Amino acid sequence: MEANQQPFGQQTVAPRKKNKVALTIGIIVAVIVVLGLMLISPYNKLVTMQENTNVTWSQVENQYQRRLDLIPNLVNTVKGYASHERETLEGVIQARANASQMKIDPNTMTDEQLSKFNNTQQQLSQALGRLMVVVERYPELKADENFRQLQAQLEGTENRIAVARMDFNNTAKEYNTYRRKFPTNIVAGMFGFKHKPYFEAAPEATQAPKVEF
Repeated sequence: MEANQQPFGQQTVAPRKKNKVALTIGIIVAVIVVLGLMLISPYNKLVTMQENTNVTWSQVENQYQRRLDLIPNLVNTVKGYASHERETLEGVIQARANASQMKIDPNTMTDEQLSKFNNTQQQLSQALGRLMVVVERYPELKADENFRQLQAQLEGTENRIAVARMDFNNTAKEYNTYRRKFPTNIVAGMFGFKHKPYFEAAPEATQAPKVEF
C-alpha cells in the first residue's frame, strides 16, 4: 500500500460526517422557516385587526367631537330665550369642557381609560338631558327654527354615536378573540399586542338624550 493512500474505512468517515452536518443544518433551517411562516401570518393578521379597531375608534371620536361642536350654538340659542337658567347652562358648558379634555390613544387604551372616557361622555349626555327638560318650559324656544335644526343634528349625532360605539366593540371583540387563540397568543405576547377594552355603558346610559319634541 502506498504511503499517501488511506484505508477504505477512513476514506468514508469524512463524507459521512459532512452529510450529517449538512442534514442537521438543513433540518434547523427548515424548522426556522416553518416557525417564521407560523409567526408571519398571525402577526400580519393582528396588525390588520388592530388597525381596524383604531379606525372604528376614530369614528367614535369623530361622532363625539361632532356633538361637542354642536353644543356651543345650542347653549347660545337656549340662552337667548332662557338666560336665567344659569345653573343648567353652566352645567352643560362644564360637562362639555370635561369631555373635551378626554383623549385616548387607541394603541395604549386600557379598561380604566375607556371607563373614564365613557363616564365623562355620559355626564355630558345627562347635562344635555337636563337642558332639554328646561327647554320644555319655553314654547317660543321650541319653535325657534335655529334651535330645531340644532336639535335634529344633535339627535342624529346621538344615534351615530351609538352605532360607532357598537362598531368599535365588535371590532375589538374580533381582535381580542383572535389574539387569545393559539399560536396567536404567543405572537401577541412577543410583539406587545394588548387587549382592547369595550364600552360597557349602564343600561340607562345607552339611551340617547330625548331631544325630540
